[in-house]
Amino acid sequence: MKKSATTPSFRPLYEQIKILLTQSLVAGEWKPGEAIPSEMDLAERFRVSQGTVRKAIDELASEHILMRRQGKGTFVASHSEPSYQYRFLRVTPDSGEKLHPKNLFFGLERGKANADTARALGLKPGSPVMQFKRVMSFAGRPMILDDIVFAAGQFPGLTLAELEEFAGSVYSFYETVFGVRMIRAEERLRAVAADGFAAAHLKIAPGAPLLSVDRIAYTYGDKPVEWRRGLCLTDGFSYYNELS
Repeated sequence: MKKSATTPSFRPLYEQIKILLTQSLVAGEWKPGEAIPSEMDLAERFRVSQGTVRKAIDELASEHILMRRQGKGTFVASHSEPSYQYRFLRVTPDSGEKLHPKNLFFGLERGKANADTARALGLKPGSPVMQFKRVMSFAGRPMILDDIVFAAGQFPGLTLAELEEFAGSVYSFYETVFGVRMIRAEERLRAVAADGFAAAHLKIAPGAPLLSVDRIAYTYGDKPVEWRRGLCLTDGFSYYNELS
C-alpha cells in the first residue's frame, strides 16, 4: 500500500483501511443508505488484500456504521432503516411490547452555551446554540421529556414545523434533512425528582422519581453534535441496554 499524506501509520493495516473508509464517509463520498464499492474494488483502490478490506468493513459493521445485505452488498447504515430508526431509544416497556413513540416538539429558541453545554459539544462558553424540547408519549402516555441542544450553525434553518411534519426519529430527521448521521452516543444516568416543569409535561406529581439520562451524540470523526437531557418515567418501563 502506497503511503500518502492521508494514510495513517503505525496501525494494523485493516485499521488504516477502516480510517480511510471513515474519512470517505466524513467527506460525503457515500451517503446514508447508499452502497459502498465492493470489497474487490476497495482492495484495488487501497492496494491491499480483499481480506484486509473485509476485516475493516466487519469492524465498521459491528459499530453500526455500515451494514451488510445478503446478496446485495454493503451499505452505509441509515436511521431511516426500520431496524436502525430507534436504535438509540433505550426506554422500553417491561411487557416487551413494540410501541412507536409519538413526539410533541416545543420551545425552539436561540441561546448561548453554558459551561456544561460548551464542554459537551466542544464549544466555547457563550457560543450561539439552538435548543428545543420534546415530550415522547407511548400509547398516549407521556414518558420522556427531552431538552436538546446543538450548535446554532449545525442545522441551519431548522424549524419546529419541519420536525413535526417529519415521519421518523429525530436522528433520522438530522440525517435526511441535513445529512448529519449520529453513529454513537455517550450517556450518564442518575435518579432525580421531578421539578414543576417536568411534572406538568409528564403529568405526574412534583417530586416524583425520574431517570435522568444525559447524552452526547456523535457523528463521523467523533464530532459531538447534540447534547440532550432526557427525564424518563420508569413505571412499567425500563432503561434497557445489551452489553457484549
